[in-house]
Amino acid sequence: MGRGFVHMGAPQAWVPLRGQTRAVPRHERIPESLLRAPPLKHLLATLDRLDDFDEVIDVRTPLEFADDHIPGATNAPVLSNEERVVVGTLYKQVSPFEASRVGAALVARNIAAHLDTTFADRRQGWRPLIYCWRGGTRSGSMTTMFNMIGWRARQLDGGYKTYRQATLDALESLPAGLRYVVLAGPTGSGKTRLLNALEQAGAQTLDLERLASHRGSLLGAWAGVAQPSQKGFDTRLAQRLRAFDPARPVFVEAESRKIGAVALPAALLAAMHASPCVEVSSSRADRATFLLQDYAHLFEDPESLKAQLQRMIGLHSRERVSGWLALVDSGARRELAQELIDRHYDPAYARSCHAHFKQLSQALPLEFRPNDDDVVEQARALLARLDMAGSA
Repeated sequence: MGRGFVHMGAPQAWVPLRGQTRAVPRHERIPESLLRAPPLKHLLATLDRLDDFDEVIDVRTPLEFADDHIPGATNAPVLSNEERVVVGTLYKQVSPFEASRVGAALVARNIAAHLDTTFADRRQGWRPLIYCWRGGTRSGSMTTMFNMIGWRARQLDGGYKTYRQATLDALESLPAGLRYVVLAGPTGSGKTRLLNALEQAGAQTLDLERLASHRGSLLGAWAGVAQPSQKGFDTRLAQRLRAFDPARPVFVEAESRKIGAVALPAALLAAMHASPCVEVSSSRADRATFLLQDYAHLFEDPESLKAQLQRMIGLHSRERVSGWLALVDSGARRELAQELIDRHYDPAYARSCHAHFKQLSQALPLEFRPNDDDVVEQARALLARLDMAGSA
């Protein structure tokens, strides 16, 4: 019997005395296969295998995830926003080793917490695809741990950067492969309402303002809704473009290069500018009524509306903008709407659309009644006209 051990009767069942190290018999040892993770190069998966997995896991910080992510991904950060700053500061101000040491401890704790919560109900054989910024340590750590557990985890080769590049490539190549019908027309004519009606009538539509969470004009911010980041908008747009049937036309509203804070890709703008158009018009009274409905949230907050109108100084004289502010103060909503139509929106439309959309002079005219209840029937009638003209 070895010195320092007490024999408990069963063969090779040794219990160490206090303060001494136990020699673990071979049959009680954890198998090496459970301790040793497979080489990570064998755990890589390329972006084209996305559909092979049960779930996509984004281990970046919540801020990185909010900026943009693979659609449908679950955010399970291995470093919080604050922890990532701490590790980055250590890397720059102390040493890479100290940053790695502290970072590894934080990552290990956070993975353990996710195992107890986020992934507690995942079955044996579950196949997640895991990614971080560039396919480095953050996603590699979780991938290694998950494979040691018995899940069939893989790490996205190149991480989010690979996905981002694929999105940019798609935005450069996909627009040219689609046929567009552009809905042109001045503000208030109901182009977006017509676009929605066309979708209800079965047409393919690309609602850029919905993707951008913005109406596209100086007064176009959505009430209580923040715009996506440029990267987030690009992801939404690429996902939508991939879903279209190239054999059928795509209806899209004429837009400027920027919708609020986000920019349209050059390839899409070029394709839209060269496409056939439908020029939508409505009566001045209908347009004013439509604006009063569509911008009701602005009229309900006079101070916010005045602040946005003041941003038009430079586009318009101080005297004109002061007149609009006075209309806000007096509650003259319809008069203000008609003033904006006559003095701001219509001149801007005449300058911009006719300069950029090459086929606007040959556009199919459409008198649209945006405030009526039969907008879907009006959309179906437009589709029939386009079908007869060979444009749909």
